[in-house]
Amino acid sequence: MTAPDIGTAVAGLRGVRTAAGEAVDVLLDAAGVVTEVRPASAAPVGEGELALPGWVLLPSAVEPHAHLDKAFSWAASQAPYGDLPSAIDSWCGYARRLTAEDVDRRARHALTRYLAAGFTAVRSHVDLPLDADDPLCGVRALLGLREQLRDVLDLQVCLLASSLADTAALERALDLGVDVLGGCPHLADDPVKELTRLLDVAERRGIDVDLHTDEQLNPGMLTIRELARQVSARGLTQRVTASHCVSLGSLDPAALADVLAEVRAAGLAVVTLPITNLYLQGRESAAPVPRGLPAVRQLLAAGVTVAAGGDNVRDPFNPVGRADPFETTSLLVTAAHLNAEQALHAVTDAGRTVLGLPPAGPFRGGLADLVAVQADDLTDVLAGATGSRVVLRRGRVVAATTVERHTAADLSPPTIGRSE
Repeated sequence: MTAPDIGTAVAGLRGVRTAAGEAVDVLLDAAGVVTEVRPASAAPVGEGELALPGWVLLPSAVEPHAHLDKAFSWAASQAPYGDLPSAIDSWCGYARRLTAEDVDRRARHALTRYLAAGFTAVRSHVDLPLDADDPLCGVRALLGLREQLRDVLDLQVCLLASSLADTAALERALDLGVDVLGGCPHLADDPVKELTRLLDVAERRGIDVDLHTDEQLNPGMLTIRELARQVSARGLTQRVTASHCVSLGSLDPAALADVLAEVRAAGLAVVTLPITNLYLQGRESAAPVPRGLPAVRQLLAAGVTVAAGGDNVRDPFNPVGRADPFETTSLLVTAAHLNAEQALHAVTDAGRTVLGLPPAGPFRGGLADLVAVQADDLTDVLAGATGSRVVLRRGRVVAATTVERHTAADLSPPTIGRSE
């Protein structure tokens, strides 16, 4: 296949397969909305249509929890392989010399990776490094990228507020146009006091909330219960998300059931971040080594919205990662024991719920935010198929990757190294 030009408006996708394996044609209108999904036809390809026979067509992916200001800083930060405290120390040392230009360069590079992999929506947390010459440099850089790329992808900026930053500093960042308020109450000296402060600000400003929550294995660290209690007591109507929630995976079944009932009643969404938490958590455990994930299947069974993301990409908190939704789905299947449909939902529809975005996908009335992958079937896609992909946002091509692979084993019979 010849890659379509970036920016091309697509009127239809011919011969693609749904997640269930059905061969279909998907028609789009000029506004980038799916108007019809019908059985695949042998009719000639029309103007503006892409023929992708056998490719798997899915909703485009959503990254609900990135750290674009940290992305690709692993080498420069000289971080050791380590746990959460050592990663924080390494990042804080690097952040003292942070500039808006540095953040823009690395974040832009990361977003090209996300887009090519099939993401059309990203929520990025961004630090307020108090020791930097300009503590707002990361915020300014990401807000600038949000504006520059608004026709390419949906970028939400979430302030990652430190408990050491006074409320006036938070307010200054929010005044610049940050979309979501975040923080790490469980790392504060007084988690309840810090959680209350953040929710006071969010309630006053009517802004969505996404908090790093209980990113540790200690089952006694359950600020998620206080978060659920306060959200319910305040009657907050904005979206509230708890990210990480690692300690939930350490609870016994009875205690877990009680917590999940409170989380469900409060309407909290949970974001699980397998690659980073598998890397950071459990290093101190000789045996058995815990998985470092929340109780994902139990959360789903309790009716809680569970989205999944890649979190960090090649920074002190995770030295690896591909910025690929199907790296995350692979880990959800192997480490969280989800099935294919659950894993796909976590990186697509559930992410859109967390970000407050309208439904998208190959169904009538869905936004044409789509990714077509050259793969054998859905399992092949979720395992991390590395072949060709075409990514649409609102019906326009925003990324296209074509891959050609040739090996000696493809020859029948192989002739390499043979002599007559």
